[in-house]
Amino acid sequence: MLTRRIFLGAASALALVAATASASADVIKLGILAPLTGPAAADGQEMANGVKLAVEDLNKAGGVAGHTFEAVVADVGDASADKVATAAERLLGDQATGAIFTGYASTSNFEIDMMAEQDMIYLVSGNSQQTKDIVSADPSRFSTVWSLTPSYDAYNTEIVPVIDELATSGKLKLPNKKVALVASDNPYSKGIANGMAEAFKADGWEVTQNDLLPFGEINDWRGFLAKVRQDPPALLINTDYVSANAATFMRQFMENPTNSLVFIQYAPSVPEFLELTKEKSSGIVYNALGGAVRAASNPRADEVIGKYKAAYNVEPGSYGVMLYEQVMLYADALGKVGDPSKRQEIGAEIGKADKQTAMGRTRFDPATHLAVQGKDGMPIQFYQIQDGNRVLFYPKEYAGGEFKQPVWMK
Repeated sequence: MLTRRIFLGAASALALVAATASASADVIKLGILAPLTGPAAADGQEMANGVKLAVEDLNKAGGVAGHTFEAVVADVGDASADKVATAAERLLGDQATGAIFTGYASTSNFEIDMMAEQDMIYLVSGNSQQTKDIVSADPSRFSTVWSLTPSYDAYNTEIVPVIDELATSGKLKLPNKKVALVASDNPYSKGIANGMAEAFKADGWEVTQNDLLPFGEINDWRGFLAKVRQDPPALLINTDYVSANAATFMRQFMENPTNSLVFIQYAPSVPEFLELTKEKSSGIVYNALGGAVRAASNPRADEVIGKYKAAYNVEPGSYGVMLYEQVMLYADALGKVGDPSKRQEIGAEIGKADKQTAMGRTRFDPATHLAVQGKDGMPIQFYQIQDGNRVLFYPKEYAGGEFKQPVWMK
């Protein structure tokens, strides 16, 4: 009798352990690689918020295929290779991690290889050229890696016809056809600056400067701006993506503004930028590939932005929205496959996606694993800051307002 009781007790204990393990297995950890500290911390917080909001929504709806979710953040700090590798290894080392999400982790996207080696679902929304260069060499090896940002080719070229159209329509009075550019020394910023310089040259513009500053915190742009004031261009472009750096640039430009339209790459889309610049940013122009497309034809954008604002009491920039949608794409694929351990199959389902997201029609190029850009995909959008508001003025089919010549221009 005693033997039977011991056996039953042991069996009950084993059953309890099995039940506990089964319950634990039903919780899928969703990793987030994000710069929570360092110069891009504002972006990192948005990335984390976007994933956490999606996790909350999915869990409230009962989960997916019997699974619920937990968000786990790993800080990549200043995006140095060692910090990114350490953060990625931490997430990859947890067997409960089902997928990893980021806007950007490193500037080179080298961590894509780490993800592929372990068949980890990895959704990224930055550094498209680097993703393209890595994936296109052997797309089948990266079946679990997909980018919600399209090719950056449009960043390099589309600004030229937009400026030409504004000038032709009379909305922008150009004093000359000169452009000055400055970038920080990272693949994203200098790649776009060099691409823009080539596009402007091909259109008959004179590139008076194409300067490169060290990547990191930049507190003084006055050396570059002094050269700008010696030969004022009609267009002044800064492709440094760090919002605090861009805010400093704008404040120092406004100390003695030239008769130039100011274009700043990406940074004005970050809520922190408006907080730092206030009225001094009114009039600048920026663009976005992969950001929310707020238009009557795309109500999904307002839906996601509204959820984010209700949760965090601030409107998101690009990454809060994109990482929310990354998680939803993963959830769609998991719902079709059912088993989170079948990452190759889940990756294949993500690659087949063709749906309307906050960023517009979202589908992927099988050769590069980038989101498709253009009228049949994600459009490039041009915005102007007007009295503290972001006004989408191009393309016309999505426009929410008109471009206005900045008050400092004659």
